[in-house]
Amino acid sequence: MSAAVLASAHLKGPHVDFAGLSPLIALLGGATIVLMFGLIGSRWVRANLVPALSLITLGAAVGLTIWQWDEQKSIVSGALRIDGLALALNLVLGAGAACAVLLSWRSLAAREAAHGEFHALLLTSVGGMSLLAAAQNTVALFVGLELLSIPLYVMCATEMRREHSLEAGLKYLIVGSVGSATLLYGLAMIYGATGSTDFSAIARALGGGGLATDPLTLTGIALCVAGLCFKSSVAPFHQWTPDVYEGAPTPVTALMAVTTKVAALGVFLRFFDVALISAHGSWGPAVAVLAAITIVVGNVGALGQSSLKRMLAYSSVAQAGYMLAGVVVATRLGVQATVLYLVVYLFMNMAAFAVIVARERVTGLGDSLDSLAGIGRSDPVLAWPMTLAMLGLAGIPATAGFVGKFYLIDASVSGGYTWLGVAIVVGSMISLAYYLPVLATMWMREAPAAGRTPPARPGGLPALAGGSPELDAGAGADAGEAVVPADGGWEVGLVAVLGGAATLFFGIVPQPLFDLVHSAGRALGLL
Repeated sequence: MSAAVLASAHLKGPHVDFAGLSPLIALLGGATIVLMFGLIGSRWVRANLVPALSLITLGAAVGLTIWQWDEQKSIVSGALRIDGLALALNLVLGAGAACAVLLSWRSLAAREAAHGEFHALLLTSVGGMSLLAAAQNTVALFVGLELLSIPLYVMCATEMRREHSLEAGLKYLIVGSVGSATLLYGLAMIYGATGSTDFSAIARALGGGGLATDPLTLTGIALCVAGLCFKSSVAPFHQWTPDVYEGAPTPVTALMAVTTKVAALGVFLRFFDVALISAHGSWGPAVAVLAAITIVVGNVGALGQSSLKRMLAYSSVAQAGYMLAGVVVATRLGVQATVLYLVVYLFMNMAAFAVIVARERVTGLGDSLDSLAGIGRSDPVLAWPMTLAMLGLAGIPATAGFVGKFYLIDASVSGGYTWLGVAIVVGSMISLAYYLPVLATMWMREAPAAGRTPPARPGGLPALAGGSPELDAGAGADAGEAVVPADGGWEVGLVAVLGGAATLFFGIVPQPLFDLVHSAGRALGLL
């Protein structure tokens, strides 16, 4: 009898909104396809078709994001939110990842890691970032964070014959694991205090009694702040950033510098300005102090750096402090200002890192400041984007960086944190002391002696350390591998020119950016 009842029962599974999930499906499905194509024996296919498929995947994800643009809905039993904030951040993530694919097209890291694996890891990490930006449940938040982080740990160490790359991967693994564990403990304590993992339910629980000031809640909030600060390079949790940025392959550094911050600041906005909004009186002043400390530490640490990647690492620390101001005020204007600055940060940083990649390939000076000497006359196509990037990061008028900082200052003052707006201004003034020497090196110093001097290829590694006789034998052009041209590559120049042009254009005509972030400000309905 029971068997007949079971046989006749109609089992109904949960509804799956494939339209809402389509950008994430495109990214993870594309990663699988890219990995499969990377197994094809032809070196031309691996070196050219695999990156092209990665760009197609990112284009499909961006197109599906635009298709969902006007949607405001929760999916996956309320674990994810498809709204203006998530969709705007998805566009930034897609653009940043596409730039990273172009920068790594003919890079040593992609060759040594095998192209299919490298690009599959990149797309998987971006999928984790997209998941993190849409998360409105602590379980989805943590899954997105790990999906973001684990591929990046591997990608930092993909130049297996370079000691600093392996060191960067190990440092990022250790520090990232500590940050993830800290965040997980914090989320567990908030669950223990509120009895829920959904952001809206946490907000209701904290707003309905004395839980917002309960020691268990406050300890959980403090641990969550620390965990997310590790990921977004906020002082004093930033110590890993200069070493990892310098040691990782430059295309990977560019990806980390932009997209990781987009995901981390996106979840900062959604978690703190929705789930923990009732406890704003407790965490707001503390995070504001962290933002001010971060601005000072980042700008002072960048002074006197001779490595461009270390300088940009400390600069990214300072930029994280600026963007935290939009989180602290917990207003619609603050959300819009933070998202707008994430967009312009993409333009400025990708332009700068593209120039660094080009000079690394052309000279034997790596990421040293000396590699830019004299390119104002010898290579103005690269000098102008770098100039605009440095001016934009410093917040000079007529650049997108000025518009972004002005918006953040406006949000700080309107939200009652005028002193934090003053800190942004002071930090921008200090930053001129390390951005302007880059301009002086490009336009006022003599170019080095002509001729390309590429760094010597290190010797092979033992098999247990990741080496292989086949890779060592086939590493050169005679094996059919794509060779980096003497000018650094047209795709790298394209990223530099587009990034510099966007920095200038949106500094003069910022209205499209305002329109883009308008819907993001409306997304967090509990503000």
